[in-house]
Amino acid sequence: MVNSPNGAFTGLDWAVLFGYFVGITAFGLWIARRIRTSGGYFLGDRKLPWWIMVGQSFGTGTHAENPVGQTGAVFEHGFATIWYQWKNMLITPFYWLMAPWYRRCERTTIGELVGDRYGSGMALLYTLFALAYFVLNQGAMMKGAGKVISMATGGEIVSPDQVVVAMVAATVIYSVFGGLVASAYTDFVQGFLIIVLSFMLIPTGLEAVGGFSAMRAALPESFFEVYSEVSGVNAFVIAMLTLNGLVGITAQPHILSMNATGATERAGRVGQTYGSFVKRACTIGWAFTGLIVATMVVQQGVTLKHREDAFGYACLHLLGPGFVGLMVACVLAANMSTCSNFLVNSAALFTQNIYKQYFRANAEDGELLLVGRLSALVLISVGVLFALVVEDVLHAFLFLETLPTFLGVMIMGGFLWRRANRQGAMAATIVSFAVYAILHHREAPDLWIYEKWLPVPYGWSMLAGLAALVIVSLITRPEDPERITRFFDNQQRTTDEEGLPAGQPKPLAAERGQDLVLLDLPGWFTAARWQGFWGRYREDLVGFSLAWLSVGALVLSAWAIMQIGK
Repeated sequence: MVNSPNGAFTGLDWAVLFGYFVGITAFGLWIARRIRTSGGYFLGDRKLPWWIMVGQSFGTGTHAENPVGQTGAVFEHGFATIWYQWKNMLITPFYWLMAPWYRRCERTTIGELVGDRYGSGMALLYTLFALAYFVLNQGAMMKGAGKVISMATGGEIVSPDQVVVAMVAATVIYSVFGGLVASAYTDFVQGFLIIVLSFMLIPTGLEAVGGFSAMRAALPESFFEVYSEVSGVNAFVIAMLTLNGLVGITAQPHILSMNATGATERAGRVGQTYGSFVKRACTIGWAFTGLIVATMVVQQGVTLKHREDAFGYACLHLLGPGFVGLMVACVLAANMSTCSNFLVNSAALFTQNIYKQYFRANAEDGELLLVGRLSALVLISVGVLFALVVEDVLHAFLFLETLPTFLGVMIMGGFLWRRANRQGAMAATIVSFAVYAILHHREAPDLWIYEKWLPVPYGWSMLAGLAALVIVSLITRPEDPERITRFFDNQQRTTDEEGLPAGQPKPLAAERGQDLVLLDLPGWFTAARWQGFWGRYREDLVGFSLAWLSVGALVLSAWAIMQIGK
């Protein structure tokens, strides 16, 4: 079934799209009816089942620009560019080890966690960064989806800004009222549409180009390599992308809700780890679509103005009536799932870290719930304004995805090293950003920092940031010992035990095989750390090993697919 390249949007397409909007909004409102407290609104009362956690992680971590960008990269340079999206593949097993950090801190936002570790001043600075991150990201994502949908519908039926307004209307209705629970459950449902988006172009694409053998005849052999330096993604670039993902994810403002809202610690581990693996699997579909489009343009003798036109080109030529509407619904699902989560997390940050901290410390729960909903409306309105003025969506995303890594040095360092203090944290953030900016300018003087990610400047920036954290922390006054002891004592106790009598401490995690192997890394140099090693770290070690087997299975699957027709 091949559509004419005029991008006609039929009545069937409109019916599919209308059905999606009505269905997801009604479902979100149905879930929202249960929300009565601020704890339920911001964190779902920490009762989400593992399968919802998987859908939340996958839905929130996947945006419309992911398939568009990956398809375009493969179209231009071959399958090996999959490592731009697989940059977090090699760190996904570490999600299993880090997930309990966020649940055991027993906080609502990363801003509060930073306050517990480094004091209220650093918490405020982080909160301001996080609010800007959420607002700008939401705006860029909405505009990105608007551009894709406008192009897929022919560019005349609906404008990108009109798509933005429609997305916001549906997202606000269920997110503002339903909070994280509505966001998580709609993420789960929309996750199925994202999976459909990832693979729906492949069957008709293979038929259109004549199968695997025709693809191999049209394209260079390097286009089918899982790893190829011809693609521009060599081992060093992969290593720096991996470091980028590992450090940056610890500071992303929504990471606490991704890990800490499950009914158990294991639910959080499974959700974050395997929700991410689902995205890695979908990336194979996006990359394969890029190979199909590369074959199509060779066979048809056409030229695309920009590599990121590849995804839209495939949609226009490979989808028939009804399927275009389904594709548009899938793109909307990819972005609305993320925007919904960001909306709730930004409201939590404002309510807990600004309103409650500086204006109404004794505010009752009902007041906090109201402030959360109102602040969500205001913050997404600011995001809409940004969406209406931003034009270069790709550059906006590149810049926004890099920023958290500069704060990640202090957050990761705060868990791994007890001696880290606020002066060292501030120095690490400033130095890492400054080094990257300076070296980026030297290597690419004609490009702004947000226009291109460069691996060598990034590597030096992380090394400089780590050195600043260590040196400045050692030459300045330590944090309050009582506060630091309390912070790490929480990390050593399981949160799976609910309903304990007032004043009774939570059980030690080591007694249940749930001690955290990464916690306080210097402690590995003490004999006590190695006593009963397997028994204490059983949950970490088994889950970490299984996650690495999943990494191997995905890479092997991608390699096997690239051998077809050889």
